[in-house]
Amino acid sequence: MNIAIVGLGLIGGSLAKALRQKTDHHLLGFDQDRAVLDRALAEGVLAEALTEENLSCCDILLLALRPQAIIQWLTDHAPQLSCRTVVLDCAGTKAKVCAAGQGLARQWGFTFVGGHPMAGTEKMGYAASRPNLFDGASMLVVPGENYPPRVRTMVEELCREIGFGGVKYTTAQEHDRTIAYTSQLAHVVSSAYIKSPTAQNYVGFSAGSFKDMTRVAFLNEPMWTELFLENRENLLRELRELQGHLSDYIQALEDSNWGTLEGLLREGRTLKVLSDNREV
Repeated sequence: MNIAIVGLGLIGGSLAKALRQKTDHHLLGFDQDRAVLDRALAEGVLAEALTEENLSCCDILLLALRPQAIIQWLTDHAPQLSCRTVVLDCAGTKAKVCAAGQGLARQWGFTFVGGHPMAGTEKMGYAASRPNLFDGASMLVVPGENYPPRVRTMVEELCREIGFGGVKYTTAQEHDRTIAYTSQLAHVVSSAYIKSPTAQNYVGFSAGSFKDMTRVAFLNEPMWTELFLENRENLLRELRELQGHLSDYIQALEDSNWGTLEGLLREGRTLKVLSDNREV
């Protein structure tokens, strides 16, 4: 198949490298940074650059951009897409992207599918991309109103070829509500946690938990700002929930209440065990 990737950062670059290493598909790509595109071409990751002239030849189009950039790119290029093209986005929020993508698909005849690879690192850019980034990971898919068996097979086979451990179907609303907790909240907490003055004196005082808590504080500020604001209400709900639980710990410590504090810790440990068991 002819598979095109727009955006060759960590996610797009890793998709391209995985497809090059593991499949025989013809890969096209585009990045607004010409140096990045040239590097991907020089390394043989891409067979050719994606252009206005060959856009209509794509069987699958992967959009690895931020939400607003996806909407803008698709708005600009939708008229050039073939009716057989399946567009799969990889943005970190889904409600606005899927609404816009499905609306354009109805208007111009192509198929739009929402997606979100559950993989990444604290690093960013094409230089950090790697072909095994998605190995064993989950791919979240928002199928939308037009998802015939042919398209389902294409999407699931593509995910298998890339190395994903499975495809999980969801709605845009469920995705954004859940991702506010599993991903976005963790980034906010990490960013806030590292701001303690004590953090500058941690060397020799950490057995690993400090690095676990601060790893994702090294983030792409513009990207995460957009994602947080796109999902503002869901993230605010999770932050207020966390704020309430932290208040319980603060109160127990202020009261020197052994029983309450031990109970709070036991409750957290029990919920962690239950959470881990759901993944088995």
